[in-house]
Amino acid sequence: MRTAIVGGGPGGLFAATLLKLADPSADVVVFERNRPSDTFGFGVVFSDATLRGIDDVDPVLLRALTDHGVHWDEIEVRIHGERWRCGGNGMAAIARMTLLRLLYQQAEAAGVDLRFEHDVPDPAGLTGSYDLVVGADGANSAVRRQLKGQLRPSVTVASAKFIWLATTKLFDGLTFIHERGPDGVFAVHGYPFQLGGTPVPPGGPGASTFIVETDEASWRRAGLDAFDVTQPPGPSDMASKAYLEELFAEHLDGEPLLVNNSRWGNFRTVRCGRWREGNVVILGDAAHTAHFSVGSGTKMAMEDAAALVRCLTDEPGPGDLDAALDAFESARRPPVAKIQGAAGPSLSWWEHFGRYHDHLGAAQFSFHFFSRAIPLDKLATRDPRFVADVTGWWASRFGAPPLSTPLSVAGRKIDGRVVSVSDPASAGDVPVVRSSGEVLVPFRRPGDVSPAGGPGRDSGPPRRRRDPGGEWGLWLTAPDDEAGLPAAVAQLEAGVAAGAAAVAVSGGSPVTRVLLCEEARMVRGIPALLVDDGLRPAQAATLVLSGRADLVGASEPVAESWTAVAPTVGAPA
Repeated sequence: MRTAIVGGGPGGLFAATLLKLADPSADVVVFERNRPSDTFGFGVVFSDATLRGIDDVDPVLLRALTDHGVHWDEIEVRIHGERWRCGGNGMAAIARMTLLRLLYQQAEAAGVDLRFEHDVPDPAGLTGSYDLVVGADGANSAVRRQLKGQLRPSVTVASAKFIWLATTKLFDGLTFIHERGPDGVFAVHGYPFQLGGTPVPPGGPGASTFIVETDEASWRRAGLDAFDVTQPPGPSDMASKAYLEELFAEHLDGEPLLVNNSRWGNFRTVRCGRWREGNVVILGDAAHTAHFSVGSGTKMAMEDAAALVRCLTDEPGPGDLDAALDAFESARRPPVAKIQGAAGPSLSWWEHFGRYHDHLGAAQFSFHFFSRAIPLDKLATRDPRFVADVTGWWASRFGAPPLSTPLSVAGRKIDGRVVSVSDPASAGDVPVVRSSGEVLVPFRRPGDVSPAGGPGRDSGPPRRRRDPGGEWGLWLTAPDDEAGLPAAVAQLEAGVAAGAAAVAVSGGSPVTRVLLCEEARMVRGIPALLVDDGLRPAQAATLVLSGRADLVGASEPVAESWTAVAPTVGAPA
């Protein structure tokens, strides 16, 4: 079989090598538009679980990281002058150039035809000359673009700004730094990687990746929007380098920032309705992307490559290309969807981190960060000390575990953070919220609220007023995705202006429920109740301990099950 691979990144090179190793007689060509010495970016990072999976196919990555990389177990968060660490996060990093060099060498040794400085402006022109064409040409894939009608790509652009730099300051491991400067809040994703072809011992020569994120308003206030990002790849934004060196000087210890095609951008999440058309298939960032905070871009590309070759050589039988490509897509879609599903909340966290920086103390901020995808009980398994420190901080401040901590709502003190939510008597009514058997406050839907406190003026008949006066709460239904949040926030704002003493949020997705609760409690300053029957007790405690919600609610049987274990869930170890 004759195979053309467009793109000489890790995914394309790994696929080419595996194809040649599986069938030395195969004709495999890799077309790469850059020179062998060209690469954009600095270090790439992998989890220990990723290394085990790829090593089962080919040990090249594990050997590379063993000989040339750096490994760590703890992740550090720096916030408000404090440093909080959480272990159990085994990861390793290597310079991207070193990884590519080793992959080039392995591909050449296997007999792959590597054609550098060879752009393929018309990938479709390869389909008649090759039995298989693999698009491994990254997030801006020309192959995907040429087949967009068949592959049906969609791109979601994040609002946060990021720039990819490095520094000769060697961090101990993955380090997240959050600083408020004169123009706004900026954050760093920093991690060590090998530089110059030698291992990086602690305190030895080396460098660290240094990715900076901020919101667009802060970016513009800082004057960092002057660089022309439409320039061809190559020039770096030196004004931003100087600004960030000054802002993060305390953490750089006098070391400089390094640039390599470094310029601000917005992360683009790529999804495709199909990954193949005829004898063309796409993989890696060409087919799907996940936010770099979950460290999975290179991982997914190499796993795609391994799965593609496995399907071509083992599953459907020799010569059945259609079946092999269908099997590849069927095999890889579920794990990719899982990673993109995890990356979504993480990306959302980074789009709102300025709010958390300003509202949460160091302990709660750190727990909020680590628990964005991992609840309390699983974090305790990874690092009991970290969880004990955070829950100890809570207990020293409030005198009880999270779900048992008293709270004042509308001038009334309730004994804990768990409430029961009963079904409404009719479809138009609002659920009744009770704490210790007593009604918390009567709740109204947005249509029942007006600034004057009278019935709402929606397009239908006026709804029956539930409470002509006194303290009351606003019942909101979260949207299914973040695109619907502005309308929900407008309902929240109107309810607060009309005098709502609390807000309850149900429906929607886990992300939109949390974001709406945080909007209420962090921005509007009123208690937020998150309603979800599907939560486990540890998940309910996580919401309270992290500051995502003030109260958690569910149907009476579920709420009772949370209350029964409340004194032990989140109690200091």
